[in-house]
Amino acid sequence: MRDAEATRNTIIRESADLFNTQGYKATSISDITRATGYTKGAIYRHFENKQDLEQHALRRLSKLMFEEISVSIKEAKTFKTKFEAIFSFFENYMDEPQYKGGCPLMNAAVESDDSNPVLRQQAYNMLAQLRSAVAKLIENGIKNHQVHPDVDIPYYCTIFIATLEGGIMMSKLERNKNAIRHTNDHLRKLVEELSV
Repeated sequence: MRDAEATRNTIIRESADLFNTQGYKATSISDITRATGYTKGAIYRHFENKQDLEQHALRRLSKLMFEEISVSIKEAKTFKTKFEAIFSFFENYMDEPQYKGGCPLMNAAVESDDSNPVLRQQAYNMLAQLRSAVAKLIENGIKNHQVHPDVDIPYYCTIFIATLEGGIMMSKLERNKNAIRHTNDHLRKLVEELSV
């Protein structure tokens, strides 16, 4: 790896941790220079501005999240076990987070308001990718005769994602796994209802 690419990757990695733990607005370029050991000039040689860096950082966090979930889903063979892989990912996240600071989708979504449309779009893209992945699992379940064919896919995608994100948020605040466990138990019942 060339030095320029290694520098860029270090800046993205370190700023992703800072943005996800401290917040996008609260993290300054000075914080990033302290974390990376690079000057502001070095950072601006690789990124147009802070918003550009925020986008790359969130993409990195998104990639880590989807890679981890994808591995577990690919190993599962049925509709039920694929969803169980998702539930396990969210429950295990409490003990073994891949990145500091909580769910990057929720953090970016909460912080991205009308004052930061670029970050909002990036968070929206991450949500759309998650929604698409859940929809694909349900579609494949229907195709493989494991799910009722008349299922309202957009409806259930919303329910699954909103419930999981809410369970993670509550468990993080309460500092225990009760909420995410209750959430997963409820969603397992939905999976049973959807299954043939």
